[in-house]
Amino acid sequence: MLRALTTAAAGMEAQQTQLDVTANNIANVSTAGFKKSRAEFADLMYQRMRAAGAATGNGTAAPSGLEVGLGVRVTTTQRMQGQGELRQTGNPRDVAIQGNGFFAVTLPSGETAYTRNGAFQRDASGLLVTSEGYPVAGEITIPPEAGTMTIAADGKVTATMPGDPAPVELGQLQITTFANPAGLEAMGGTLFRETSAAGDAVTGNPGENGAGSLAQGSLELSNVSAVEEMIDLISGQRAYEVNTRVIKAADEMLGQTAQLR
Repeated sequence: MLRALTTAAAGMEAQQTQLDVTANNIANVSTAGFKKSRAEFADLMYQRMRAAGAATGNGTAAPSGLEVGLGVRVTTTQRMQGQGELRQTGNPRDVAIQGNGFFAVTLPSGETAYTRNGAFQRDASGLLVTSEGYPVAGEITIPPEAGTMTIAADGKVTATMPGDPAPVELGQLQITTFANPAGLEAMGGTLFRETSAAGDAVTGNPGENGAGSLAQGSLELSNVSAVEEMIDLISGQRAYEVNTRVIKAADEMLGQTAQLR
């Protein structure tokens, strides 16, 4: 009887984690460059009371075993790297990646982080930075007198200057790809940190060696589907509720056992 209590408790804990993941996805449904996560589960060890094929007497063997599972556990929260919808903003400093890859940015500590959020801005010195002020790799500086700025699909950044009709090249935006982007460590702020599980960082121009291309004046929205998350929310809530009923049923059965004379 105690197995049912601990098994149902494990199920409740797993569904609580599922709810936490779903809540975070829903909270970031409007976060540019956000990638949703999915909780994955595995059953726990089994208590075996008779092995399959064990002798049952008279020269016969059991065709199946007698074993009882002990619950469930969360094995991982996998980040889904599917492409988010592109929204046109008309802002020339907004850049979206169509395909694989991340923008590299430099943190105040000197560490390199990676993001899909291309809502870039220009700081006081004209440097192209993220909304948090982190410089974009390549240190692209936009002069204050610069006119129309253009970011090509291959990452080349150009701008017109007063008195010069020919565009002037300001720098080159590059994209970093990983063999296993799901292995990146989330840092918050739509930033990721490189890990050994992600593989080596491969940096190159957009559109080359499997890297995506760039779309100026657009932002990649979150790849969270509100409808799918609501379905997961209801499903997790129902599973949690059923596990609580198992605990109540086991408790009632234990109470009846204790009242036996």
